[in-house]
Amino acid sequence: MTAVFLGVRHHSPACARLVERTIDELRPAHVLVEGPAEMNPRLDELLLGHELPVAVFSHYRDGRRAATSWAPLCDYSPEWVALRAGRAAGAEVRFIDLPAWHPAFAERTNRYADAEVRYARATERLCEQFAVDSPDALWDRLFEAEPDEGVAERLDAYFALVRGDAEADAGDRAREAYMASWVRAAVAAADGGPVLVVTGGFHQPALRRLAASGGPEAVRDAAPGVEHDAVRGVELGTAPGVDLDAVRGMALGTAPGVDLDAAPGVELGADGWPLVPEPPSGADAGSFLVPYSFRRLDAFAGYESGMPSPGFYQEVWERGPQEAADRLLRAVVERLRARKVPVSTADLVAARSLTEGLTALRGHPRTARIDVLDGLAGALITDDLDGPLPWTVRGAIRAGTHPVVVEILAACGGARTGRLHPGTPAPPLVHDVAAQLDRLGLSGDPARAPRLDLTDPGDLERSRALHGLRVLGVPGYERTAGPAHGVDPVFTERWEPRPADGRDAALVEAGAYGATLAEAAAAVLAERAREETDAGALAAALFDTVLCGVSGLSAHLLSELGARVGVLTQPGPLGEVLSAALGLWRHDRVFGVARDPLLAAVIGGATDRLLWLLEGARGPGGVDLPRLRAVVAVRDALRHAPGVSGLDRSAAAAVARRVGRDAGAPFDVRGAAFGLHHVLADPAWAADGTADAVRAVALSGVEALGDWLAGLFAVARDEVTAGVRTNGVGASEGGTGDGARPVPEGAGSLVGVLDDVLCGLPESAFLAGLPALRQAFAFFPPRERERIASQLLARRGLRGSSRALLRTTADPLLIARAGALEDRVTGLLARYGLDRHGIGGTPS
Repeated sequence: MTAVFLGVRHHSPACARLVERTIDELRPAHVLVEGPAEMNPRLDELLLGHELPVAVFSHYRDGRRAATSWAPLCDYSPEWVALRAGRAAGAEVRFIDLPAWHPAFAERTNRYADAEVRYARATERLCEQFAVDSPDALWDRLFEAEPDEGVAERLDAYFALVRGDAEADAGDRAREAYMASWVRAAVAAADGGPVLVVTGGFHQPALRRLAASGGPEAVRDAAPGVEHDAVRGVELGTAPGVDLDAVRGMALGTAPGVDLDAAPGVELGADGWPLVPEPPSGADAGSFLVPYSFRRLDAFAGYESGMPSPGFYQEVWERGPQEAADRLLRAVVERLRARKVPVSTADLVAARSLTEGLTALRGHPRTARIDVLDGLAGALITDDLDGPLPWTVRGAIRAGTHPVVVEILAACGGARTGRLHPGTPAPPLVHDVAAQLDRLGLSGDPARAPRLDLTDPGDLERSRALHGLRVLGVPGYERTAGPAHGVDPVFTERWEPRPADGRDAALVEAGAYGATLAEAAAAVLAERAREETDAGALAAALFDTVLCGVSGLSAHLLSELGARVGVLTQPGPLGEVLSAALGLWRHDRVFGVARDPLLAAVIGGATDRLLWLLEGARGPGGVDLPRLRAVVAVRDALRHAPGVSGLDRSAAAAVARRVGRDAGAPFDVRGAAFGLHHVLADPAWAADGTADAVRAVALSGVEALGDWLAGLFAVARDEVTAGVRTNGVGASEGGTGDGARPVPEGAGSLVGVLDDVLCGLPESAFLAGLPALRQAFAFFPPRERERIASQLLARRGLRGSSRALLRTTADPLLIARAGALEDRVTGLLARYGLDRHGIGGTPS
């Protein structure tokens, strides 16, 4: 007897019933199931007695890529039924698909992703022919709402149509070639006994051809179609509206997509069964069972594959479609009433009546999911909707969906979460985390909010453990207070307990990154550093590294962070990274990362990158404050971290000198570069050089001068303060500060030069440049602005309080606009002879 192929849709109750019935009737010697072949030695573990849903979680990591994949199973998954019923019937049960780490799964995070979604042209045409809105409604119409009689033939026709209309990709072709080798081996081992093959329906036509051919070469010459025992008649006997001639014309012998030249060779073991491919040398790969949930399984939550509304279909599997519909109606009403949404008994009766009417109108022998959903929507939603109902399209639910619709989908989705048998093996990380939390007094369910003193070694260790779990995405605690960045003067943290649903699954999945909490956190942070393209996210990853206490443990993380800062393109965000790293490198004593080599690598790489970006800076006028802060960060790094590898003060000064003279650079960058050059290369501040530069820039306009001064003051404020000359010792946020000594004022001082330049301007030009000038002088604190005002009074021989010049009765810009308006009005009056001279003559 040859192999019997059942093509199924993953997580379909109709398909699960077909598999169960076929095994009961056929009593096969072998049951082959689409699933990870590396789990075959561990099938006893899979059948321990878990509470479903569960999933086979597979991970892979090498020096170039990291990948994770899930193969979810619930009570009504055809694959699960095949495993369970096959074992009960005494059959040899095996998974026959490639391991999840194989390149065939490179772009797929879910093994059971619907092929008919990826290859959708045929299903779109069927949706049009059957007048339904979505592939899910089409599936319900053809299979879930139809009697079980003839379901195998309808499945054959459906999947032959889907496969016949699509070109399989290289990954599917590789998987099919491998699965077919298992089928041939099982047929040989069965010695005439029946073999049942349960796979996704999309793969069924190719598997039949490959298995029947005996090898790739024979398939190319095979006549269309295969033996009837191996391929049931392709008919939709009880499904009206399908063009049977079109379906029959898609003979299996001509099905496209099986490029056998691209199919890999499959090695057989000494026992005649295919060998399971091994991961490359040096790669870390493995598979574990994890608890799963209906929420993760639900297509409306973004799940890649299978049936939506798993809670509803669980009821269908356990109680049948009519009772499932009744229970869903009651569940939706209860949820709405619990949220204080008024739902009357009349509303419930209306929803039930609409459901029954739609079922009859659509010709469904049994109530389908779509009938219940439409009945509920018609009875309970009285508002206009701003989009189609979610079950009429495919994909995750949109933000802003009507709250009644949200509750309907939540009731359909269900809240079940799987639970593993206590004897299920777990990755080392699970045991390491349990031991650490027990030692730190954090074990058990979160019951209180820890308040941690980061200056206490024990609390610091607790903080690092909780941050490690946070980085790994393990639920249980959420930090609600604590330092926000590396130089935040906060030394306490507060953590609040949060629901820990999914904690076990998250820990098992995090085990793919390492055997210990520190190792796994370091691997996740290295992955974030490698993938982030945004400097702000990279800065967050850097601070998370410090919070987790792994900075000194991971050379790989160090190299990833250093590499990422070398390719960022925006000076502003990169300056934030540099500033944060420098602050931690210089001052941190709480987290223990002062002078840490990881931070030193970030400082060196970010400084070099910023100097390169500034030398090529171009763009419109105006002041870019984040970019100026980046130049300040470069200044501080060169001043305070001279021992860091890669920092060359003289080379940086040369770059600053070139940028300061670059006529194509924005004026704020030129001013910042001018200040940086003098800070680095000329400790004895050259006032005459500054005066000449001010006069030269003023020729380009007052606005350009304001932008230039903003850059200069941002980087070298103290050095250019009138009356102060520095000897280069010490520093403050805006300049070198310490060691300054007063010198006599002169005509060449910056304040004097600016006073002369601005006083020589027409009033209209001064008013046009006033906003830029105000922004530039905003870099001075009030005390220094008062000192500048005193110098201006002294230059004019005036006496009085300089503070009066710092205060006005209204916003200075408003006063300036009022003055400009007065000038325009005066000009218009004079133009038409309406001023006082034109009307009344010269006043006496």
